[in-house]
Parts: sequence; structure tokens; C-alpha cells
Amino acid sequence: MIRITLDDTTRHRPDALRRTDLPARDRDRLEMVALSAAGWSPPRIAAHLSYCGHTVRAVLRDFRARGTAALTPGRSGPPPDRQRRDRVTGLLRGLLGRGRTWTAGQLAEALVPHGVAIGPRQVRRYLRLLGAGYRRTAGSLRHKQDSAKVERAKVVLGNLKKKPRPAS
Repeated sequence: MIRITLDDTTRHRPDALRRTDLPARDRDRLEMVALSAAGWSPPRIAAHLSYCGHTVRAVLRDFRARGTAALTPGRSGPPPDRQRRDRVTGLLRGLLGRGRTWTAGQLAEALVPHGVAIGPRQVRRYLRLLGAGYRRTAGSLRHKQDSAKVERAKVVLGNLKKKPRPAS
């Protein structure tokens, strides 16, 4: 059975953390360690906090190995690839500087010849990193209409409308 014993120097850190505003995940890890130090078994801690017993044991082992640093777990997954991020944002800056309107899908297709295969959703994430504003393109064709034809169509439609009945 895994049991944590806290000496006076390590007991102050969890007590100080308990008084701060912690995310729920970190607060639960802190409680697991505190309850183990109080003599609770991992299955009892798991039942009390509604966690799996394996999770509690993993947290206690991690605390035993790393100390108070284990109370705030590290970020899961691989570290961010900064070179790729810089490369993609540089390419996007170049494409956006061309002075035309782009959709996220068009930007994703324009990146393919440069060896970057990402989807429109990821393009929008990179645009957010750049602070580039984007919005959907207009759904109308008003900008492509011929004004003379529009006026003629309005006259024709006006002639087709029902005339008001004369008052009797």
C-alpha cells in the first residue's frame, strides 16, 4: 500500500496551496496527498473523491517521486513545434499580404505547394495566433451586379405588382 508521510517542510506547501484558487484537477491531487498523509488507503481515497484507484496510486507515486511539483501535473502530449509554427505563420503572413480575400480553405490549399498540409480549421487557429481578423465572405452577389440591369428589373417588377383598387 502506498502511504505518504509529510514532514513539517513539505506540509506547509500543500496547506498554502489549499488556500489559493486552484483548478479542480490540482485541488483533487492535493486532497489525495493530504488524505494519504492522514492515513487513508488509496481505495478509500478513490471512493471518497470518485476517482479510479489506479489514478490515486499514480498520483501518490508521482508525489513520492517528484514532491510538491507533482501537485500541478505537466501538460500532456508532445511539446509544441515552434519551428513549424513560425514557418506556417510566416507563409500565412506572405499569403495575406497579397491584398486579396481568402477563405480558410483557399489558404489551406495555397500552403500545400510549400509542403504544409493542414486543414481549414487549423488555418483558422494559426490566423488567431497571428491576430488576423477574418469573417465569412458576403453571401450576396450585389457587388457583381450591373446597375443598369438592376434598374430595368426594378421597373419590370414594379409593373407586375398588383395595382391598388380604387376606393368605392
